[in-house]
Amino acid sequence: MLSKEEMKSYLKEHLTESRYNHTLSVVETAIRLAQIYKVDKNKAEIAALAHDIAKNMTIYDLKSIIDENNIKLSYDEEKTPELWHSIVGPIVGKKIFKIEDEEILSAMRWHTTGRENMSKLEKVIYIADMIEPGRSFPGVDLIRKESFNDLDKGILQGLTHTIKYLLDKGFPIDINSIKARNYLVLNK
Repeated sequence: MLSKEEMKSYLKEHLTESRYNHTLSVVETAIRLAQIYKVDKNKAEIAALAHDIAKNMTIYDLKSIIDENNIKLSYDEEKTPELWHSIVGPIVGKKIFKIEDEEILSAMRWHTTGRENMSKLEKVIYIADMIEPGRSFPGVDLIRKESFNDLDKGILQGLTHTIKYLLDKGFPIDINSIKARNYLVLNK
């Protein structure tokens, strides 16, 4: 696997400045959450560094990687290209950063939508992406506060916020987000 400095160098070159800065903030947030919830800090740091590795790729490049790897997109995913970077991210992370750890790759995969029965590392990366200090939206402070007090409650608030936002905008909601929220509600 590449060193963290090599990863940062690659990201600085391949992401927009704002996306790179977001990534560094996600890293800081993920490490803080990992310390609180006894998640491997090294894995959290690597997953946070790599989570948006494919974010600034063109839609054509993303689709090409999806096709080359015979990934079958759900109807929701097919119609929502904004999700493709998280589907392709683990493939690019494996190829470019030489990440082999399945836990890290899975956290990269589910950082956008979440999924039912997430691992602690997946939860840390999902919510760190949402609440990093650069994020500013109505309700983020409450989600931040809750996430540092009770990870599952923070995730539940984050998923609820995202689903409401997508409903209000008339956008499709990925089924994995709904399943993730339902899982947390039903397993409190």
